[in-house]
Amino acid sequence: MYSTASLTAAHATTKTVDSSKTKKTSRLSIGNDYWPTLTALLKEAPVPGSLPQYPWHTDIVTTTFWIGEKPTENNPVPNHKSCWDAKWAQSYGGTDSPKSADRRSEFIPRSFTPRQNPFYVALPYNDMTSKGHKSEAAQVVPWYQADFRSPARSVCKGRWIAIRRGDKICYAQWEDAGPFRTDHAAYVFGNERPQPNLNKGAGLDVSPAVRDFLGMEDTDVTDWKFVEFADIPEGPWSVFGDNNTFVTNRREAAEKVLLALAKRLNEQPTVVD
Repeated sequence: MYSTASLTAAHATTKTVDSSKTKKTSRLSIGNDYWPTLTALLKEAPVPGSLPQYPWHTDIVTTTFWIGEKPTENNPVPNHKSCWDAKWAQSYGGTDSPKSADRRSEFIPRSFTPRQNPFYVALPYNDMTSKGHKSEAAQVVPWYQADFRSPARSVCKGRWIAIRRGDKICYAQWEDAGPFRTDHAAYVFGNERPQPNLNKGAGLDVSPAVRDFLGMEDTDVTDWKFVEFADIPEGPWSVFGDNNTFVTNRREAAEKVLLALAKRLNEQPTVVD
């Protein structure tokens, strides 16, 4: 990833052009009025009232799960893979330790830096089958038309949600289907309550990072809702992961700056030392 420090260093190596000398190349100056505002490149400010507002699902039994989790009596499905990634643990970079003592202050495992966002959740719906999207997906997923890219690509994977416990709100990405069900669209996108199951009727699984940020027990009660990316503030959920919208936007913005800088340098007149 490119850093703003590297961009500043590139700027510091230039000097002012004397426009009267145009025979020999030299270091060049890019005026301060050229430099784009990185914040504006990371997110375009939404038009007030233009973003969809999703309702809160309240008082939802919420359980903790983690990438690489082995099956248990109350959770018979192992989590080395997800419904959207057959090599989920490998993509993440390892097993996401559930023990708070084994985790760093940045809410990540001590043993490795995750390659995906450690703030992830599972909700009991999967929009995909082995042959493409489920027949009802276009009708039940509110953002289906806006986010559709390919019949082979989920429109749910990576979607952001807000999770609230008390006066704290955490943000995370939807990366798996569960707990227990993968077909409960009327709850995930509608007004139904989660159905009874082995984990006290749990309707949301959250990662250890989400649990620790909110100060949850391994099984607790939270509220959650879908959110548009432009409504999400910076936080520990915005730091890590190649699947993280914050990370990919920062990378793309830095690349745009470097490309524009290179173009501007190539367009400058040559000068005599």
